[in-house]
Amino acid sequence: MTAVTPLLLATAAVLAAAPAVGDRTPGRGDRVRIPAIGVDADVLPVGLDGGGALEVPSFRDAAKVGWYTLGPRPGARGPAVLVGHRDAPAEPPGRGYRDAVFARLDRLRPGDRIETTTSTGRRTAFEVTAVDTYRTTAFPTDKVYAPAAGPQLRLLSCGGRIGGDGHWDSNVVVTAELTARPPAST
Repeated sequence: MTAVTPLLLATAAVLAAAPAVGDRTPGRGDRVRIPAIGVDADVLPVGLDGGGALEVPSFRDAAKVGWYTLGPRPGARGPAVLVGHRDAPAEPPGRGYRDAVFARLDRLRPGDRIETTTSTGRRTAFEVTAVDTYRTTAFPTDKVYAPAAGPQLRLLSCGGRIGGDGHWDSNVVVTAELTARPPAST
């Protein structure tokens, strides 16, 4: 593997257009579970970097998922954006790369289940409706970060192939809708 910095091309204007609903700070103990790909991870707050692009958790936190806190909380009206690494540098440094939290995000299929749990115990279930891969050079920012009438999740990570510059050439975008089925017991 080579370098893995994701190129998630969000703009502050598009992301900030999401309605302000509910608490926007993940609490200690917030989690996301995606049984189909073996994800059960802590959730960290992320925002926008100095250039207006969506932040991702640090490589140190590559086993965790970032929640874009300037948008809706998972389960609130609108698209809650969750972001995670596909891979990260192995430890000790110089030993290649290891899988990260969203290593298998592109393997999700419509109908797969995603569950979020807040630190207060509130659980919400979603069902995957689409899995798309977009070249970073043609990333449809307005489409991916578009408002939604109801609660949605949009999960983002790197995808495609490693290019000559050492970066993934695409992004995987998973869209999931709130489901009426209750979350499974843990």
